[in-house]
Amino acid sequence: MSRTDLPGLDLAALRAYLDEHRPGLVTGALSAEIVPGGRSNLTYRVSDGRSRWVVRRPPLGHVLPTAHDMAREFRVLSGLRGTAVPVPGTVVLCEDPAVLGARFYVMEHVEGTPYRTEAELTALGPDRTRAIADALVDTLVDLHAVEPESAGLGDFGRPEGFLERQLRRWKKQLDGSRSRDLEGFDLLHDRLAASLPISGKPSIVHGDYRLDNVLVDDEDRVTAVLDWEMSTLGDPLTDLALLVAYAERDQATARFVSTASAAPGYPSSDEVVSRYAQRSGRDVSRLGWYVGFAFFKLAVILEGIYFRFSQGKTVGAGFEDVSDAVVPLIAHGNQILKEEQ
Repeated sequence: MSRTDLPGLDLAALRAYLDEHRPGLVTGALSAEIVPGGRSNLTYRVSDGRSRWVVRRPPLGHVLPTAHDMAREFRVLSGLRGTAVPVPGTVVLCEDPAVLGARFYVMEHVEGTPYRTEAELTALGPDRTRAIADALVDTLVDLHAVEPESAGLGDFGRPEGFLERQLRRWKKQLDGSRSRDLEGFDLLHDRLAASLPISGKPSIVHGDYRLDNVLVDDEDRVTAVLDWEMSTLGDPLTDLALLVAYAERDQATARFVSTASAAPGYPSSDEVVSRYAQRSGRDVSRLGWYVGFAFFKLAVILEGIYFRFSQGKTVGAGFEDVSDAVVPLIAHGNQILKEEQ
């Protein structure tokens, strides 16, 4: 249901900003609704009764210094427009936190479904499920094939030393949101640090690539890749590994990650990796390390959500048991790294 009083979104202030910076865009009174499913940045669907847009802003309250960079999301969306990667068109970026209490951006609304659960895909049947999963992998290959310079993103990140910095960054992220002891976390970190792979050719990396971060139309085509808050230039196998990690989640974490991979027709992890490797030509022989790192990242992300929820700073339902999902993710990562040794 659309409302005019959602937390973090002052529609009068938004309307005034749009009228000033995109005059004529809005033609009627604005209403909005929170887009469900987001676990980090807040996403709202906004309408003037005739047109629709999407507004993205950081969460309320506790925000880590390097996280939730609206300008980076806006820039990568703008850069990828016109490439083989489907993304929403950008409307405006506001870097003045006085308008809504934080920086935000507005993008075009794109039609499509973000499939998240096994039940949603099962209802489509195994053939469509396979087609959607294949499209997901192929879109990832297309993303990693984009030359950053051609998209104006040649300086979007520093690929040299990417994995080492990522490991350091994600540990720092946890240290900034750590309020309890997490069994096995330090061991997982140390195992990852002791066996860093040598990265291949760098690419634009999404950072949280999964089925419910893309929109799919009725013909099973990907119409938009969303949620670019962790995008950068770096090692593309981190994106592939995240797809595998989501598919191999423990039931204890199923509520907080996509369960779509359990649907009949969804390809196995080996099939996903094989399709990616064949179409991209990339070496995936050390993917185990990357999958272990993916579980490390997921644990940090969920612990950050738990921290914000415990402070009453996260909007939406479904966060009550998030704390129970973190340690199983850490255990998964340790098991994978142990098998790699």
